[in-house]
Amino acid sequence: MRTSKHTALSAPPAILDWTGARTQRINYGPAARIFAQGDPATRVMYIESGAVRLSVLSHAGKEAVIAVLENGHFFGEGCLASQPRRMATATAMAPSTIIAVDKDDMVRQFHAQPAFAERFLAHMLTRYTRIEEDLIDQFFDSSEKRLARTLLLLARYGGRGASDRTLPRVSQETLAEMVGTTRSRVNFFMNRFRKLGFIEYKDGLKIHNSLLTVVLRD
Repeated sequence: MRTSKHTALSAPPAILDWTGARTQRINYGPAARIFAQGDPATRVMYIESGAVRLSVLSHAGKEAVIAVLENGHFFGEGCLASQPRRMATATAMAPSTIIAVDKDDMVRQFHAQPAFAERFLAHMLTRYTRIEEDLIDQFFDSSEKRLARTLLLLARYGGRGASDRTLPRVSQETLAEMVGTTRSRVNFFMNRFRKLGFIEYKDGLKIHNSLLTVVLRD
């Protein structure tokens, strides 16, 4: 199954006020499964710290990464739209602290705190706008441009203090799944980006804003 979209959001919302909500704060280690595709969808999750990968598995057993989310973002919100089962698997990519809220408690929080509801709505609009852009990206851009755009999104290009940012550990296999290409192509382009000074490997993967020239190139 070919990856058709990914989400790597920038400019996360400010710290949320959970006053009055019944929440559960759960710590996960790297590679720990938060929930699996097909599990009952009963709770909304919020990343207080860390990074989470969302992936789906086809009937043929192929896995595709559809999102890499960092602190300040929600996931598992499909239960609010009466989604009975999880459509994806959520896995911690780094030590992560997740706030879990039951569906009914989340709805009550929306009614009790309009500012909270507005923040959540803004997040969802940003997320689905990004998904739409990703779909267009898949149809019209080369794999090199898609990879550059993915790296910039992961680095929160355009966000405050994001001129040079070191990413959480993301394997080339994961990048290939997100971009919709092969690991060998990702390796080829990453080496090219490094030689051109767009990225560097130093205590992780550092992305420079100059990588934007690849995305803008005709």
